This record gives sequence, C-alpha cells and structure tokens, in this order.
Amino acid sequence: MAGIGFELRKMLRRDNLSGMLGAYAYAGIISSGPWILSIVGILLIGMLSLPFVVPGTLITQFQVSVTYLIAGSLILTGPMQLSFTRFTSDRLFEKRDHLVLSNYHAVALLVTVLSGGIGLACAVFSFGEQSVLYRLLMVAGFVVLSNIWIAAIFLSGMKQYKAIVWTFLLGYAISVGAALALRGHGLEGLLGGFVAGQLCLLTGMVTLIYRNYTSRQFMSFEVFERRYAYPSLVAIGLLYNLGIWIDKFMFWYAPSTGQQVIGPLYASIIYDIPVFLAYLAIIPGMAVFLVRIETDFVEYYDAFYNAVRGGSSLEHIEDMRNTMVQTIRLGLYEIVKVQAIAALLLFVVGAWVLRLLGISELYMPLLYVDVIGASLQVVLLGVLNIYFYLDRRREVLVLTATFVVLNLVLTALTLRLGPAWYGYGFAVSLLIVVALALYLLDRKLDRLEYETYMLQ
Repeated sequence: MAGIGFELRKMLRRDNLSGMLGAYAYAGIISSGPWILSIVGILLIGMLSLPFVVPGTLITQFQVSVTYLIAGSLILTGPMQLSFTRFTSDRLFEKRDHLVLSNYHAVALLVTVLSGGIGLACAVFSFGEQSVLYRLLMVAGFVVLSNIWIAAIFLSGMKQYKAIVWTFLLGYAISVGAALALRGHGLEGLLGGFVAGQLCLLTGMVTLIYRNYTSRQFMSFEVFERRYAYPSLVAIGLLYNLGIWIDKFMFWYAPSTGQQVIGPLYASIIYDIPVFLAYLAIIPGMAVFLVRIETDFVEYYDAFYNAVRGGSSLEHIEDMRNTMVQTIRLGLYEIVKVQAIAALLLFVVGAWVLRLLGISELYMPLLYVDVIGASLQVVLLGVLNIYFYLDRRREVLVLTATFVVLNLVLTALTLRLGPAWYGYGFAVSLLIVVALALYLLDRKLDRLEYETYMLQ
C-alpha cells in the first residue's frame, strides 16, 4: 500500500486543517469506498423497488441471493488474494513486469473454473425449484464477483486505488440503474440488472489492467510453481474471510434465528440488520488506520531497515527501532480512540436510526455488541498489517486460525445461551485475538534488531 502513503503524506505536508481533513477523507474513501458502495447499491435497489415489485418477498430474495454471492466469492478467492499480491509485488521488485499480466490470466482462469464449477453444481443440485434463468444468473454472478475480487487485488498491487473506487462507483451505478429498469420482471429482473452492472465493473477493471501492463505471452503459470508458493498466505486468506463470515452463516442456519428465504439460502433478520449498521461505523477507524500506518509507521519502518542494510551504528538503529515502535503504539491508540468515538456516536443515535428504518428498538443491545466487534476488527486489521510489513506470516496464520476457532465455538455457545448473548461470540473472539496479537507484537518488537540481523 506504499503508493497511497505517498498521496497521504503529500496532503499532510500542507500542515493545515484542509490538508488533514483531505487526507483522512481520501483514506476513508479508499479503504471503505467499495464496501460502502456495495451495501448502498444493494439497499437502493431494494428500497426503490418496493412499490413496483410484488410480492415484496422477491426483494428480500434478491438481497439474500446477492449477499451469498458476495460471501461465497470472498471465501473462495481468499486463498488466492494474498498469495497473488505477494507474487505480483515480488515480480515488480525484480523488474520482471512481463510476468505479471500473464500470471493474472492464469489466476483468473483458475478462479473462473472453480467458481463456475461450484456454481453449476449448486444450481443443479440445490436450486431445483427455482427458474432456469435465476440459476444461470446466480452462476454468472458468482463467476463475475470472484473475478472482481482478483482484479481489485491486482489493481491494488498496481497502486490504482482511485481507479478502483471510481470503477466500483460506476459499476454499482449501472447495477442500480439496470436492476431498476428490469424490476418489472421480478426476482430475475433485479438479479439480472445487478449481474449486468457487475460485469461492467469487471470490464472496467480489466481495461485498467490492460492499459498498464503488456505481456510477451498470454498465459503463464509461474504463480503456481512451488518456488513462488506461499502456503501460509493461502491459508491466511482463507481463514480470515472464513472467520469474518462464519458467525453469520451460523445465525442464518440456526433453527432459532434463521429462516429460509429461497432454496437453500437462509437469512437472520435478528442478526443481519445490526451487523450491517455496525459495519457502517468502522469508516472513521479505517481512515485513521490507513493514514497512520501508511504514513508515520512506513516512514520509520523504511528508516529502520535502511539503517540495518546501510551499516549504521547500533545507537542509530535502536533509535529508529524505538521511533518505529512509538509510531505503532500511537497509531493503534488513535485507531482505538477514533473508533471508540464513532461507536459512542452510534450508541447515541442508534435508537433514532432503528426507528427511521422501522426496526424495533429491541435490536439495540445486539447493535451495541456488533459495533464493539466491528471496531475490534479494525484494530485487528491494523495489527495484522504491521505483521505483514515485518513479514511475520506465521504469527498472522496463528491469529487468523485462532479467530476462526474462537468465533465458531463462542458463537455456538451464545446461540445455546439465548438472545441476550447474541453477538458476543463475534465480539469476544475478536477481543481475545486482538489481545493476543498485541502481546505477540510487543514481544516481536523487543527482539526486532536481533531477528533482523539473523535473517540477513
């Protein structure tokens, strides 16, 4: 993410209020823009279709179908996202740019085959009661979304952050417009419009990729060779996405909280709405996370390793290490502080927001817990990012695996304990993992000079 750090530092050099606000606004848009656009787009399609789509359950079926497409595609492509990013970064560092595009084609082919195969199997064996058009659109949507995540990761590696946001904005604008234009055709019309917009989004991303890269050969499979493989990154990508979604799947399919919506797809009104609102509250924390980690921390991170590689004195190396540690602590403190303010603000206006949406205020306790859980997730992202800078993949693997296990076990426990405990599984599992991550990071930073020299 170094490319975005340059932009942020340029804004912060103005040393005035407009520069600071511009940097945080830019960071918030880059870090949360695609996610927010996805949510807003799906909600707009539902809200603007209410007077025209009868029965109204078709809108719920559409939104649940899209949610499963997003969740499934993220989990499927998770193992390839980080490993492909690392491969791309290493080839760019080696000045072997000609390998990047050809290996992107190989990864895209694998994603298309896997998502297409899984989608067809589910369409044939699990959606037998739905129309053929609905099943075809679900398969197409699954393939397109899976390729979008790979293309977005690729463009991030190329530092095309603004382009990603603008492409998502255009793609979801087309999705909303097409879905509204086809809403007269019911569920298939809404889903068809959404898939058409996502196809336009993917086309825009692929166009950006071809504008920036050329290749001597169309397809190359070096990314899958053993010498370039990073099994830990493959596992981390899978475990992190699984950890984020596993509690949602458990609430969807629990008899006491879930209900069937369409075919094998279930949803949980009790759990889904508070989680959605809670994730809207993480935008300020994500902005601070991006500004602090990609400016102050990266600057002293580079200074420390340059001092080591340049043969500086031990005193200078220790000074750089101490300054880097101080920026890490300050950055994490600011993330916690800003996210706490955002959470408290949502606590204050939460009842008003629920009334505005026509939702019972009985959801408030669960909303509070989910806001805390989402806020902890931002802190975890900040810590994991530091681990990745230090190339400590083993620690990240342990933390993500712990998150999956804790979220699974604690969510199952809260489902047995009853409604008063809903949401605590996700929040407590994140609290434990964040505490463990900070403890391990503190130990790692104390031994940083020694381990850095031993790796040379």
